[in-house]
Amino acid sequence: MNDLTQLNYELNNFVATLTLNSPPVNALTRTLNDELTLALDRISEMDEVRVVVLTGAGKVFCAGADLKGRASVIKGPGDLPAHSRRTRECFHAIRECAKPVICAINGAALGSGVAMAASSDILIASEKASLGLPEVDVGLLGGCRHAMRLFSHSRLRRMMLTGMRVPGAELYRLGILEECTTPEDLMPKALEIATTIASKSPVSTRMGKHTLNVIEDMSLRDGYRYEQDMTALIGKTDDAKEAQRAFAEKRAPVFTGR
Repeated sequence: MNDLTQLNYELNNFVATLTLNSPPVNALTRTLNDELTLALDRISEMDEVRVVVLTGAGKVFCAGADLKGRASVIKGPGDLPAHSRRTRECFHAIRECAKPVICAINGAALGSGVAMAASSDILIASEKASLGLPEVDVGLLGGCRHAMRLFSHSRLRRMMLTGMRVPGAELYRLGILEECTTPEDLMPKALEIATTIASKSPVSTRMGKHTLNVIEDMSLRDGYRYEQDMTALIGKTDDAKEAQRAFAEKRAPVFTGR
């Protein structure tokens, strides 16, 4: 990951930490967009990574699209569709990453930042954090469809139509966050959750996330049938057999990811 310039990568005990680092407010530049997509695609195929923590450097998680750099990216015919496609794929790269992604929201997450959070698997935030869709003030739309996975009908429309931000404590009250922490406790808590996930069978967590993604838009009957089929596949893996042996022998399992 030495070729990343606006995204910091750190690996420790199967946990990869990706830190958005595009000063001053971690706006989603074309470079950051492409590097985040690239890093997550790589991580999907890295056995040494079992879980990802995604956070931001400084006081802001992500202030949204890079409006200042928009003119240098969109210059002529075809540039806007290409830009839109790159942006879509960045968010899909989070959701479709083979490894679970924990979003540790350290500050404001606006527009694209909301889409990043909504595309993640587990959300925790600092009490200094907030989610918002301020695009109404600049004549644009943001990640409203992604935000629908987090917010109720009325709250989302109020956010989109007024630009209001929802602070961390309220996000926790609404059940959107797992925890709302002090700024100092945010990363330790995120890494605690990540370490727990990393201790599980990597084949089970990988296939489990894939299953949840697939069944999200299915009917109850079709979704549960698919889940049952995936359970049968997971049960045939070496890790599943090791888990059952370890349970019977009252010891910690040793997983190989197979």
